[in-house]
Amino acid sequence: MEVQFIASVAPIVRDAKAARAFYADALGLSFEGGEADYVYTQKLDGAKHFGLWPLSEAATACFGTTEWPSEIPVPQASIEFEVADVAAAADELEARATG
Repeated sequence: MEVQFIASVAPIVRDAKAARAFYADALGLSFEGGEADYVYTQKLDGAKHFGLWPLSEAATACFGTTEWPSEIPVPQASIEFEVADVAAAADELEARATG
């Protein structure tokens, strides 16, 4: 698998307003886009995309409900990698998992 770069990093946050205040006020980051409570920037050197992903939105993406299941540990972040060939990377990961 040929990982080319980290495409996206998004801390998963429980309180979107508090998280945005921390990253903006304490760290000095600005966010130029967003949808609902998800905010992001594509102007942070070293990252193609940096966002703050609310836990409720992560739960909706994974489970179709805004509540994260209590029996599953709450994730801390989402990290996406750009690869040279998505199909080949998927095949390689599947082979490793069944392996």
